[in-house]
Amino acid sequence: MSKTDATVLTTVMSDPLHERDIAETALELVFQAAGPYLGSLPERKVHDRDADALLEELGGPLPEHGAGTLDSVERLVRVGTGAATHSSGPRFFHLVVGGSTPAALAADWTASLLDQTAGLWASSPFAARAETVALGWLKELFGLPASFGAVLTPSATFAHLTGLACARSWWAEQHGVDVSAQGLAGLPEMPVLSSGLVHVSTRKTLQMLGCGRDTLRTFARDDAGRIDLPAMEAALAALDGPAVIIGNLGEVNTGDSDPIAELADLAERYGAWLHVDGAFGLFAALSPRTAHLARGVERANSITADGHKWLNVPYESGFSFVRDASWMSRAFGAWGAAYLPDAGDGRVNYNMLGPESSRRARALPIWATLRAYGRDGHRAMVERHLDVAGHLGALVERAPDLELLAPVQLCVVCFRYRPPGVPEEELDDLNARLGEALLADGRVYAGTSLYRGMRVFRPAPLNWRTTPGDVELLVTVLRELGAALTGG
Repeated sequence: MSKTDATVLTTVMSDPLHERDIAETALELVFQAAGPYLGSLPERKVHDRDADALLEELGGPLPEHGAGTLDSVERLVRVGTGAATHSSGPRFFHLVVGGSTPAALAADWTASLLDQTAGLWASSPFAARAETVALGWLKELFGLPASFGAVLTPSATFAHLTGLACARSWWAEQHGVDVSAQGLAGLPEMPVLSSGLVHVSTRKTLQMLGCGRDTLRTFARDDAGRIDLPAMEAALAALDGPAVIIGNLGEVNTGDSDPIAELADLAERYGAWLHVDGAFGLFAALSPRTAHLARGVERANSITADGHKWLNVPYESGFSFVRDASWMSRAFGAWGAAYLPDAGDGRVNYNMLGPESSRRARALPIWATLRAYGRDGHRAMVERHLDVAGHLGALVERAPDLELLAPVQLCVVCFRYRPPGVPEEELDDLNARLGEALLADGRVYAGTSLYRGMRVFRPAPLNWRTTPGDVELLVTVLRELGAALTGG
């Protein structure tokens, strides 16, 4: 073969058109790796630093002539199954992260297979109908009125963006301004009030909306951030105009929550918009043990929740619910693009109800997991995680070198390593070093945070695979590594 012929052949092979018949073979490579990988999750390290060298195989210059589908997929699967952080396994407690149930995982593969343009009914009636059904089921699951508007988003932050953009439109209209058309120029600062439990994603959303992340005012009665209701009411009473209240259902360090019903009372009394951050805490509504925490959420104007947390569907998945659905289309619709008409007749264009225009069919994993396991199955999963978190809290309380720092209310356990004889002023540094050692060890994964000025661990057992044995291992490894650091 001449050099010219070889160049032509390589160029032809690099064009995906000439590899259209091997898509099934490429998918088979992934399928063959899936079984052993999923089966290994309960026992393998969450992250193996020894495998980080594999990451070098992802690099290098962009190939002039492609290596081909099969070679590339084989490398990606091999490097990924070896070097990824195995957050879909049962011992990833570092962030508030679930896994992917079998039904959700298979449906996510289906979403990639079908590759639907899910924003418009005209482009995919299938994706739009699946989203409508899934959102209806979610409202049933959480006990929200069927009349609420709703849309799926990539994350809780985007769900905040949806709900608070509606709040901004509502607030601006009280001042006689259509903010979607005219913007914020000339308007006063939008008052936003919350407790000290407010999450950084809320501030980020206010930043993106042009309202300013530091305009949010917090009212806390203690250093844990619990709400000072009288102080918030006094601030509302002093305002000359409408405000937005942020309620927090499930704080990331302790699982603590604001009294949502009382905030709903305040919102009604002072004509405010109530937005509830229920990223994982909204799932408290599923268990009789924790449903009181979510009492009153159905009275909110907008609500945020995450699917890739306690619902255990793949990243990325968020939910936004808005009591008056018309605010969603006012905030995100009416673009005036002739090729993007309103569907009408129950045919929903979801890209007119949220911040995304181009959207994948993220409803499919949600639809599949809700249909597969139903209300009872998801309640059982929440109950199991409550039990696991309670078990971890009891283990911490019994250990002589661990200190529980907050009551276990949901799925987050807040504690620190406190061996006898270590001075208080050295504990933060010790716990920070222990956190680094735990992540480097890799058998379980739980980083540190700051709570009431202290360096703490706040593991959140949310994965559908997690059992009491997994949190028992966490305690064992922490105490083992801690003893090594202190010479105990």
